Amino acid sequence: MLTSEQVDEYHEKGYVVPDYRLPEVTLASIRRDHDRLLAAHPEFRDNCSALLSYDMAFLNYARDPNILDMAAQVIGPDIALWNMSFFAKPALNGKKTPYHQDGEYWPIRPLATCTVWIAVDDATRENGCLKLIPGSHKDRTLMAHEQKNDPALTLQQELLANEYDESAVEDLVLEAGQMSLHDVYLAHGSEINTSDKPRRGMTLRLMPTTSVYDRAVAQEMYEARQGNNMSNHSIFLLRGIDRSGRNDFRVRV
Repeated sequence: MLTSEQVDEYHEKGYVVPDYRLPEVTLASIRRDHDRLLAAHPEFRDNCSALLSYDMAFLNYARDPNILDMAAQVIGPDIALWNMSFFAKPALNGKKTPYHQDGEYWPIRPLATCTVWIAVDDATRENGCLKLIPGSHKDRTLMAHEQKNDPALTLQQELLANEYDESAVEDLVLEAGQMSLHDVYLAHGSEINTSDKPRRGMTLRLMPTTSVYDRAVAQEMYEARQGNNMSNHSIFLLRGIDRSGRNDFRVRV
């Protein structure tokens, strides 16, 4: 569980690094699953934004009761998993992720999600750890982004430079097995990886069920930007009940 100080830190800074970490046996399992994913889908060498559409084995990691206990402390007891992703910066030529807010991409209404970012390898400044702008979530608004269409980037929506203060950036250096929880409005990104060490990270996207995964909005986003069509994502009720009464759960676990 998060301490009361850590809960306050999450709300104040927009992210927190809990004491809990995954054991080595779980990390080894995640790495094997990722190797299997890449063997079947080499196009995901840099990132896979819809893990569960390709391999449901990853769902097992979202069931971790310790992670769900911590998420409940910041988003409430009724929790849905609507996405899992894998961001893999390979050694020597791992791509840059531009500064962005996650909510710019997501069809959640009202917009609310806690992302659990799990370090599958050590995440260091040298291999492209996350760079976070603390407090950038506080206005609860989406800042202006621009479409990049740049194959050298993992994501194609980038915050305009005048929207954030890069001098305030904090590097999220994590050991393998550590994780961070961060808010949907928090501005963040990461640099390229030119080191000889990979930097793999797996994310769980957890939303309170007072929000709705709006498939019509997802379709509109896809038609406007192309990229990934999220209108057919499976949503999983992990804890509690659907407070909105409107979510289209494909599977309950």
